[in-house]
Amino acid sequence: MKAVAFNCSPRAEGNTAGFIDVVMSVLESEGVATETVQVGGETIRGCQACGVCREKKDGRCVYDDDILNHCIEKMVEADAIIIGSPVYFADVTAEAKALIDRAGYVSRSNGNMLSRKIGAGVVTHRRAGSIHTLDSIHHLFTISDMFVVGSGYWTMGVGKAPGDHLEDQEGLATMSRLGENMAWLLKRIKE
Repeated sequence: MKAVAFNCSPRAEGNTAGFIDVVMSVLESEGVATETVQVGGETIRGCQACGVCREKKDGRCVYDDDILNHCIEKMVEADAIIIGSPVYFADVTAEAKALIDRAGYVSRSNGNMLSRKIGAGVVTHRRAGSIHTLDSIHHLFTISDMFVVGSGYWTMGVGKAPGDHLEDQEGLATMSRLGENMAWLLKRIKE
């Protein structure tokens, strides 16, 4: 069993990364192999809607000059996918949106490569916009025929300055429970 997380915050060591780390730590303690890929701050273009991935059917985006094809490979290898994003103007970061659009288009154009994998969003917000941001992430999972895992509350946490997430006890507990739920479902699927 393997879980891969994509940190779409340009702050590689920020609050989104901190909340992702909580989920990944729980998964590791449950015997799930984990890997985190830093997407935020990397060059990743938006989808050009060129349709070449649909024509070639090679499981790749024709644009190979950024991190996207590496991300798709990691998604295909994994049993569970986590996408983390801070809230930017009440939505995901540009990097998260590019990842969602292009990975989703490639997957759907190549036999739904993400079908029946487990997905979860992790969102960090300062004040508002987290539900919409989480919904944007979940759109990829639901249209990709994946199972979306939740927690005892929406999988979001509060943080502005680096390290603020450590003060959000409810957010930390929510992420911990998300890790538990993901591990539980992964084990049931593998039975």
